[in-house]
Amino acid sequence: MKKDHSLSDDDIALFRSEMSGSKKISQDTVHFKKAQKAPEQTTNTKVKQLDAEFYFSDEYIPDIDTSGTVNFVKPGADSYLAKQLRRGDFAPELILDLHGMNKETAKLELAGLISACKKRHLRCACIVTGVGERVLKHKVPHYLVQHPDVLAIHQAPLEYGGRGALLILVDIPEDPFFR
Repeated sequence: MKKDHSLSDDDIALFRSEMSGSKKISQDTVHFKKAQKAPEQTTNTKVKQLDAEFYFSDEYIPDIDTSGTVNFVKPGADSYLAKQLRRGDFAPELILDLHGMNKETAKLELAGLISACKKRHLRCACIVTGVGERVLKHKVPHYLVQHPDVLAIHQAPLEYGGRGALLILVDIPEDPFFR
């Protein structure tokens, strides 16, 4: 069922009579320039790099076992947090996939993830390291343990990646406005 959208002769005559005396407009005053990169991107990269250099050291080796199930709770935090992560009581609100990255890039991305969690008030994140050659699988927990805003780490449940992923809880300070 096709509709006919052609105009009648009366409509065409009316249009032409109304448009008589008009001129075609030419665009000659506005010249658009290419948008420049926002300086925020380079600033954001510098902040991530500074955070990564400050918090994550390859020299520090914490006393956690990365060959089995990764399990860590920051001293002074509730030890029940690790069990809650293991059971899946916390759903990750951000997911970071580190597949194909080297250690240096992974450090930058981890710093950015924790910063994004704090900025957006997100408590739980998932970091997918994969299993592969196990370089990141062993190094990422060592980096995360060093960050003061990481409350707990645990191997992710199967629905979030199992042995190839970690769930972390980030310390989000309470907003005094909402007390």
